[in-house]
Amino acid sequence: MMNPVTRIVFMGTPDFAVPSLRALHEAETAHQWQVVTVVTQPDRPAGRGKKVIFSPVKEYAVAQGIPVLQPVSLRKEPAVVEALRARQPDLFVVAAFGQILRQEVLDIPARGSINVHASLLPAYRGASPITAALLAGEQTTGNSIMLMDVGMDTGPVLAQATTPIRPDDTTATLSARLADEGAALLLQTLPLWLAGTIQPIPQERLPGEVSLCRMIKKDAGAIDWQLSAVQIERMTRAYAPWPSAYSYWQGQIFKIWEATVRPGHAAPGTVVATDEGPAVGTGAELLLLQRVQPAGKRQMAIRDFLNGAPDFIGSQLG
Repeated sequence: MMNPVTRIVFMGTPDFAVPSLRALHEAETAHQWQVVTVVTQPDRPAGRGKKVIFSPVKEYAVAQGIPVLQPVSLRKEPAVVEALRARQPDLFVVAAFGQILRQEVLDIPARGSINVHASLLPAYRGASPITAALLAGEQTTGNSIMLMDVGMDTGPVLAQATTPIRPDDTTATLSARLADEGAALLLQTLPLWLAGTIQPIPQERLPGEVSLCRMIKKDAGAIDWQLSAVQIERMTRAYAPWPSAYSYWQGQIFKIWEATVRPGHAAPGTVVATDEGPAVGTGAELLLLQRVQPAGKRQMAIRDFLNGAPDFIGSQLG
């Protein structure tokens, strides 16, 4: 007699979630499970033309013929909750879905709800763990596979894997790497969980202290030049690609995409010449500019920018 197929509902939205969905879908035959439905955020208008775009997860699901649900809010749409019950799922797998799941929803699958979270819990619970780790200057991070409860990333952990943070990592590059590694960890962990051979570990028994991170807002990238050059350099990487680290030059927005820390001193926000190129004074040390984007222009190397802006040296940012 054949074992019954495990019915999985996957919940996720951004690029980070796609490798986990792909891994589950491609391993269906090998592991006798099936992704019966994908739940993702609603389509959004984008760009000047307000063209409606699908989430990356929906794009993959549609291409593979997987049914999709797109509630604005599971909390406010009982019909969607009932639709999930009708799927008779054995398991929810969640990766960067973007909505809090109430106990009523978590109780639907018999085998629980599993979350792929991009931090080494209990550190960096919340919506922006990758950005938060970069801002804090962490040298390592990783993924946690967690059994979900109603708290904000407070559930017991099934598995963890670490990864180094490279000196030039941005949120974009680190997210891509953690997405692939998280999918691999999910595939290692899920068969063991379904077989009953993993004992969840409460987070209070794990090393590290509890820390929280919030949703990133658009104005988070505004540079305060009283901060140290180390802190501002971290901002340039943590806020790439969004919302970017930025200041103002000649009254217009001026984005800084790449920079390094150099010894020296200048008044905060003042652009000075150095042997290596223009640098900006901060609360401690200098921020040597490498790649910038003035208003209405593309990203460019600082030397290319200087060719058209010789009065930049000596100016004040902010």
